[in-house]
Amino acid sequence: MQHILDAITAGDTSSEDFANLDLPESYRAAFVRKDEVDMFEGIPSKEKDPRKSLHVDQVDMPELGPGEALVAVMASAINYNTVWTSIFEPVSTFGFLERYGRQSELTKRHDLPYHVVGSDLAGVVLRTGPGVTKWKPGQEVVAHCLSVELEDPDGHDDTMLDPQQRIWGFETNFGGLADVALVKANQLMPKPDHLTWEEAASPGLVNCTAYRQLVSKNGGAMKQGDNVLIWGASGGLGGFATQYALNGGATPVCVVSNDEKAAIARSMGAELIINRSEEGYQFWKDEHTQDPREWKRFGSRIRELTGGEDIDIVFEHPGRETFGASVYVTRKGGTITTCASTSGYMHEYDNRYLWMNLKKIISSHFANYRESWEANRLVAKGKIHPTLSRSYALEDVGQASLDVHHNKHQGKVGVLCLAPEEGMGVRNAEMREEHLPAINRFRGV
Repeated sequence: MQHILDAITAGDTSSEDFANLDLPESYRAAFVRKDEVDMFEGIPSKEKDPRKSLHVDQVDMPELGPGEALVAVMASAINYNTVWTSIFEPVSTFGFLERYGRQSELTKRHDLPYHVVGSDLAGVVLRTGPGVTKWKPGQEVVAHCLSVELEDPDGHDDTMLDPQQRIWGFETNFGGLADVALVKANQLMPKPDHLTWEEAASPGLVNCTAYRQLVSKNGGAMKQGDNVLIWGASGGLGGFATQYALNGGATPVCVVSNDEKAAIARSMGAELIINRSEEGYQFWKDEHTQDPREWKRFGSRIRELTGGEDIDIVFEHPGRETFGASVYVTRKGGTITTCASTSGYMHEYDNRYLWMNLKKIISSHFANYRESWEANRLVAKGKIHPTLSRSYALEDVGQASLDVHHNKHQGKVGVLCLAPEEGMGVRNAEMREEHLPAINRFRGV
């Protein structure tokens, strides 16, 4: 792969030169193995260690199909779906690959005894398959993680509704935590010129998810003046939600878990902060019983901060632990948008507060191509900034995943793939200098 890295760093390599580069028969990748799916059986979730299940080794180069692209991956990032894959929860992802493999001769490529993971990348196009006209070898790109076939009518109004919609690197193979990735060409977007490779790779999944969930008409349809409750406001997902609220004229009420994370939220411009650890909210009396008194105390605190107003939109992703409180504190006619359940999938809430007050629960899952393009465009224009806190080498992907699994991270955790060091890939130094304080705030610089 050294000749590919040399071509990328040379700065004057033409598209034709990239197209003529020899591709190796194998490449380095992070993957889980099908014969190890039972390795954590009987072990509590928090004690399952991604360092034991994520392997970094050579895998075969996949065949390039119509409408696809092979991308040299300079950097990637860790998402919760990589953690779930690595601990084989809630199910093994090999079931996804087996079902996808039965769809056609071409999709059989994905059904392998190993699963190359990762749903983010920043890199350079190496090859494009038949039918691809927009992208050429040598173009610097990032990728969103929506893989979709678009052969069904349901997907043509909103591709997230396509029955063959999948998350690349989670429900498909050949993901971004590798030196090469296989993507559909309609996953590609231009790399923001003022960002390093690792910074450009980090927004992808979480930025697009936050855009749809909060801004898009398919999600919360946030407007100026809305009060937006954001759980985990300094995290990889919540950090983008906070930026979108501030950028769009809304008022974020940021829930964080410690003083350091509160400082990050303030550095983004948020003023209304709730430190859960400091204020001691306990929404569950025990494993089976919630405490409505704590919902009320939480709601009273929100009104203190907002001058007596309730929440218009809740940006929900913790799930079971917080969902009852989220429903309770939302104003009459307000909206709870939910995109994940990191604390548990079986949500419980008092339905009286929902139905009698005409509140709405809207499910939101990643984003369609248009939403992803708009989210990336805002990053490229310097309106929204990466939330990268630190980067690991690909060899240390297990430790990076463990950090996310145990919530030891701020913002996003990046992974260097072909890039030999941090700081490479900036093409617009003047713009970078202008936005450097915002880019660095999650790094504690």
